[in-house]
Amino acid sequence: MRYSKMLIPTLREVPAEAEVVSHKLMLRAGMIRKLAAGVYNYLPLGLRVIRKVEQIIREEMNRAGALEVLLPWVQPAELWEESGRWEDYGKELLRFQDRHERWFCLGPTHEEVITDLVRKEVRSYRQLPLNLYQIQTKFRDEIRPRFGLMRGREFGMKDAYSFDTNDQGAEESYQVMFDTYCRIFERCGLKFRAVEAETGPIGGSFSHEFMVLAETGEDIIVSCDSCEYAANLEKAEIGKDRPSKKERGEAKLKPLEIVSTPGIKTVEEVCVFLKVKPQNLVKTLIYQGDQEPIAALVRGDHEINETKLQRVAGCQRLELAPEELIEQVSGAPLGFTGPVGLKLRLMADQAIGDMVNFVTGANKADAHLLNVNLERDFRVEEFSDLRVAREGNPCPRGEGRLVFGRGIEVGHVFKLGTKYSKAFKATYLDEQGKERLMVMGCYGIGVGRTAAAAIEQHHDEKGIIFPLGIAPFQVLILPVNIKEKRLNEVAENIYQGLQEKGIEVILDDRDERPGVKFKDADLIGIPLRVTLGNRFIKEGVVELKWRWSEEIDLVGEKEVMDEVLKKLNPIKEDRDENPP
Repeated sequence: MRYSKMLIPTLREVPAEAEVVSHKLMLRAGMIRKLAAGVYNYLPLGLRVIRKVEQIIREEMNRAGALEVLLPWVQPAELWEESGRWEDYGKELLRFQDRHERWFCLGPTHEEVITDLVRKEVRSYRQLPLNLYQIQTKFRDEIRPRFGLMRGREFGMKDAYSFDTNDQGAEESYQVMFDTYCRIFERCGLKFRAVEAETGPIGGSFSHEFMVLAETGEDIIVSCDSCEYAANLEKAEIGKDRPSKKERGEAKLKPLEIVSTPGIKTVEEVCVFLKVKPQNLVKTLIYQGDQEPIAALVRGDHEINETKLQRVAGCQRLELAPEELIEQVSGAPLGFTGPVGLKLRLMADQAIGDMVNFVTGANKADAHLLNVNLERDFRVEEFSDLRVAREGNPCPRGEGRLVFGRGIEVGHVFKLGTKYSKAFKATYLDEQGKERLMVMGCYGIGVGRTAAAAIEQHHDEKGIIFPLGIAPFQVLILPVNIKEKRLNEVAENIYQGLQEKGIEVILDDRDERPGVKFKDADLIGIPLRVTLGNRFIKEGVVELKWRWSEEIDLVGEKEVMDEVLKKLNPIKEDRDENPP
């Protein structure tokens, strides 16, 4: 491809709309342009990167035995009503009516559609296991789309769905996809980590997120400093720090005491007023569950993790109770609720179990209780890990401590179980002719997010540094002066020769100043640059330089082809050893 024939509208200034590195550089490199909030045009350079990511995904999914399909973007409301998600999914689901006033939505995901397809076509255990995937446009009406392709409303996604006869088969399919994802992201040139995650609105029993490690990542990765445990912040478990029996035995239970705390509501205010530390106070939070309110207890210096609470409580929906409900169930206004005498289901974070003589609300306006103790003053139905993890917390799997890093989610794998097959009556006949539910898995990769994450991980102050596997071109030929006849002829010969060898190459044949060409070359991030400049004119040597290195190799005109192929060959040889 000739640069002069490409549409690569590079920008020198950073657009005001861009917040993160990938958004800035994709705009500056002429890869994308905004059409509406969270909706982008893909220009030729950006589309080539997207297609590279898609090709890697296709090759590895096919290698894993998955079959490619293409499902409709527009989905009828009836399917979503059948799964129960038409109302539950929320405002991110873009709903609309056709001319006959029938309701549809733009698919944010395709569990309903794929399950409907399979229930109609699969009858016997002999047709299972089955794994179907697609690379398709999705739409989620994000309340605040931002960060370019990182969190858009319209985006490209690879989603796959596995169907098995039992849990063991489903777990085997899950592991195959887990390993496949590792190969995909390795081939994309990414440093990543798979972390345990919540299943969210997709549902299911367990899941892993694949996080690209980047300091600019929007997600926090929690990991252990001495074992392989890793999770996102929402899922991260906390081990239990227990005081010694001697330490616990030394604490004498003091008599319960009520004190006046007029207008004192917040943890900070109570601690100052009563001269206690936050870790000696227990917060009582009232939530509205599916059927009835529940109370959650957490230490004053800790933060409740509502996702953990919802899972442990077994609720489909969970939200903080309004003030009027709090006053109704506790007898006190917001800020004075406590567990003593509270006639609700009480759930407590595990750290509460080791506390003695602590402070709580008194369930009475303008009053708190001192020297509250478990068992003597109230009983908890269940102790669990209910709080948000912090750096330094004990690891739940070993002897280490939790440390925090940052990452960008690019893939997510779920074991769905029978959530959708039960709703849709997706069954098969087993060997005895008995009808059984299929066990499902779900596996997604954000295609645009993967490209953007690669840029977040691979860039410098000059621009993008594309990994070779997803670069729009492998080689850039840069003659500094196309008016120099001899220099231009050699550049043309190298260009034609590399194309004949199947190398993806772009020739910068623009009549521009050398500085402009070099800046654009660094900005768009083509991995290998072949420069014909003053050294070629004076010494007859060509410069070869990787975008990620400052080293320059000088080679003669006749050796250029061989040297370029030699530099690219290690990548090719690795692919040959692990064919798709």
